[in-house]
Amino acid sequence: MTIDVVAAPGDAEREAILRILVAHNDAAVGPTERRQVAIVVRDAAGTITGGLWGRIGYRWLFVELLAVSPLSQGQGTGRALMQRAEALAREAGCIGVWLDTFSFQARGFYEKLGFAHFGTIGDFPPGQARFFLSKRID
Repeated sequence: MTIDVVAAPGDAEREAILRILVAHNDAAVGPTERRQVAIVVRDAAGTITGGLWGRIGYRWLFVELLAVSPLSQGQGTGRALMQRAEALAREAGCIGVWLDTFSFQARGFYEKLGFAHFGTIGDFPPGQARFFLSKRID
């Protein structure tokens, strides 16, 4: 056996590691639906100006990315994206949505949408914090 640091890891390495983890998890709690989720905002020309990227697994939607163009901020676009994500999660049989955000981002925004804080990593990045939030939708 050897342990190597991969200088430029790619999809092949990720998929190989993920296969082992998924097999272990499925053996422990049973198979689950796993799928990517994307909801995009487009301008009149069809250019993506924001959106949400996440994944469903174990009946939870994890919101990995949420971004809204600075020109669209304060106009309800972020709220609309999160509402659409919750609806999509319900349609998929999810029981909740979870995400993380930084102290210089949007914790208050998510809390206004009913998300509850459940964890913090201090000094991530140094001088800031990373917050973890969740919301039951069942």
